[in-house]
Amino acid sequence: MSARRGRRAGSTAKRRNAAGGPLERAARTVLDDAARAMERMSEKSAAAVAAAAEAMIASLGAGGTIFYCGNGGSAADAQHMAAELAGRYLLDRPPLPAVALTTNTSALTAIGNDYGFSQVFSRQLDALAMPGDVLVAVTTSGGSSNVLAAVRAARRRRVVTVGLTGRKGMAFARRCDHALVVPEISTPRIQESHLVMGHALCELIERALFGAMRPPRG
Repeated sequence: MSARRGRRAGSTAKRRNAAGGPLERAARTVLDDAARAMERMSEKSAAAVAAAAEAMIASLGAGGTIFYCGNGGSAADAQHMAAELAGRYLLDRPPLPAVALTTNTSALTAIGNDYGFSQVFSRQLDALAMPGDVLVAVTTSGGSSNVLAAVRAARRRRVVTVGLTGRKGMAFARRCDHALVVPEISTPRIQESHLVMGHALCELIERALFGAMRPPRG
């Protein structure tokens, strides 16, 4: 492409993306839809988030561990949430024991190969979890077989279960001690809300356990 053609294409894209252009209107539609989903989630789930936070605070205060699991985007959320606790969220404070069961590729592939993918989380819980720990199980659909198996394993081991799901996951939610249900069917809206819930849990935990500490500078 010549320099002139490149400049012309760039100016055409700028006009298309100018204030009030079709791309801006499309962006606003997506962002407004996400904001409305967040508002609905806040109205429906604040009490459930508080109850789940209370269970996690009690577990951590007693020396317990928070485990996380999920698939795909939910695996990324699980790792993100575990990192916020094991590292830090808003406060410079001691690290908290939090483990994402999605990160050990040797365990995932060995267990998946030897026992089936449905057991990649439950078998790790059987090895690591103790009574009084907490499992945060994330599934947008509520139908992920390995997440369901993890919840069953957690209950066997007297581990408190916190389930994050969407509107189609009510059957899964009923299997958990604490259910954080996003009242949506759109996977992106559910995943966005799950991350906000995860951040809320981190903030409530930090306030309860380390509220007197100062946030890091900058």
